[in-house]
Amino acid sequence: MIDFNNKSIVKMKQVDNSAFQAMIAPILLGNEQIISSFQSMRDGVVFTNFRIISINVQGVTGKKKDFTSIPYSKIQVFSTETSGTFDLDSELQIWISGVGRVSFEFTGSADVAGICRMISAFVLQK
Repeated sequence: MIDFNNKSIVKMKQVDNSAFQAMIAPILLGNEQIISSFQSMRDGVVFTNFRIISINVQGVTGKKKDFTSIPYSKIQVFSTETSGTFDLDSELQIWISGVGRVSFEFTGSADVAGICRMISAFVLQK
């Protein structure tokens, strides 16, 4: 899902948190909660109260999956580009310590401002 060479992923739409619950349950901590979930064709991104989890469903059958975890504590900078009149999509860019920039593109219906508030709450808390 996250290609650290190209630094971008495909456009995602918000989905119910149950869409990825069973898939990521084995890697969640006991007190970790899903806050919001987004999906492209088969891949997804889940925002929890501790991290961002990127899910890359691979192969024809989709049985093989790659999970990339980005702890909020490693986010150094983030920015957002909101949708406009003609460009209905929005974008979130984060800079991760030791990795670089990653971009997330969302359909126009996604609450990118809400995502930024959520990231701010986790990144800025001490």
